[in-house]
Amino acid sequence: MKQVYVCQHVNCLRNRSEEVLQAFQACPIPDVEVIASVCQGQCNMGATVRVLPDNIWYCRVKPEDVAEIVQEHLKEGEPVDRLLHPRIHPR
Repeated sequence: MKQVYVCQHVNCLRNRSEEVLQAFQACPIPDVEVIASVCQGQCNMGATVRVLPDNIWYCRVKPEDVAEIVQEHLKEGEPVDRLLHPRIHPR
């Protein structure tokens, strides 16, 4: 089962992470659990979304990005390159 952690800490909340969480919750996917998380330590890159067990970190995620993450990553298995955290996933 995949788990999608959506940070709900102060800085991410300022960057609409609550709306990001709601967007994920509005797109239920079999075998994917969406979790409101505590701070993930990437405060300057919020809203932060982490997908496990893939260990993929997305940064600066906006609610309108969620459909793309759901389709490309969670359904098709291909991470969304433009949203990958550059420090964690250097190119």
